[in-house]
Amino acid sequence: MKRVAVYCGSATPADPVYIETARAVGQRLAERGIGVVYGGGRLGLMGAVADAALAAGGEVIGIIPQALVDAEVAHRGLTALETVGTMHERKQRFTDLSDGFLTIPGGTGTMDELWEAMSWSQLGYHGDPVGLLNAAGYYDHLVAFVDHMAAVGFLRPQHRDILIVDDELDRLLDRMAAYEPHTPIFRMAREEL
Repeated sequence: MKRVAVYCGSATPADPVYIETARAVGQRLAERGIGVVYGGGRLGLMGAVADAALAAGGEVIGIIPQALVDAEVAHRGLTALETVGTMHERKQRFTDLSDGFLTIPGGTGTMDELWEAMSWSQLGYHGDPVGLLNAAGYYDHLVAFVDHMAAVGFLRPQHRDILIVDDELDRLLDRMAAYEPHTPIFRMAREEL
């Protein structure tokens, strides 16, 4: 993986574990020679990932809608900052520029990005790994829900492993690097659907 899209929150929760996780992710990606593609913001976990990666000598590319630039939340010290018109364009650029997707704690926007990365993988729009860092058990309920979707039958068995979950960053990155793409829906036989 040369670049990873990092999905995370723009908030700074009171518990320092989340901001510390963001800093560790940015630093470790840079140390491993993996560039960061992210939402282009300077606030919260987003800013912490970017600042830590930059401080460790890493490449950081921000993709931000014009409306957020106008709201003065853009990070102006990145390797590159690309302004787009819409959130849809932003997510497409994440996919275009990245070799994988790494989600760390965040809120609604982070969930939107994660679900789209999983959905696009399932359909075959990309074959890149989708990782979820379950820092401090933040995503325990989400992982249980993904298991529930699989158990009920809304998530096909051959697609359950699209989401690579781990609570340890280096192990997660190693698993993402070893990811073998699954058979997407567009290439499945009719009886498999």
